[in-house]
Amino acid sequence: MSRFAALTRSNLKALFSAAVPALGENLPAEPVGSGFKFRAFGQGCRIGPDGIFLDHPSSAGVPELLVSIYALNSRSEAPRLSPFKAFRELPHSGPYVGAFASHAEAILVPHVDKIQQQCAHLASQLDGHLEIPAGSADFAFIVRPLPKIALNYIFYRADEEFPAAVSCLFSNNAASFLPTDALADVGEVTSRRMVDLLQC
Repeated sequence: MSRFAALTRSNLKALFSAAVPALGENLPAEPVGSGFKFRAFGQGCRIGPDGIFLDHPSSAGVPELLVSIYALNSRSEAPRLSPFKAFRELPHSGPYVGAFASHAEAILVPHVDKIQQQCAHLASQLDGHLEIPAGSADFAFIVRPLPKIALNYIFYRADEEFPAAVSCLFSNNAASFLPTDALADVGEVTSRRMVDLLQC
């Protein structure tokens, strides 16, 4: 068993042995059997005492671990989208800023043109919608990797003066539902999922 799988199992044991009240409402999720189902990272997800099951399981187990942490941190607070926050604005983000920029934003830069061609498809697949870009941005969309956490991706195409660039912003109270290091991982997993969804 991988380290991530072991952590996920430990989190599920803590979650379901405590019989968290109103878990379904707080996620939010639909009850199914002894667990719940909802959307996570653009796919169906079932969480229960026997495990976390995604439509497209990860070999490394990182998305499943993030779902378990999200469930442990679930609360009744409603999500707030705006104003969106840059990752560096999140609490205690300092140690993770460089990795986030590399693994959640820069990873998309080589694909900006293809992402623009398929932006409506990608936004739909990731439970989001197109957004009117602000300022000098060329296009943007909002996706929802977890029910109460949204990401606003803003894209800049290369021109004669500047190279292509990507910014990934977090919904205003995302830090209420996950610790900052886990939010960094949510950005990375979502961006990698976006690359996987690109149609050739």
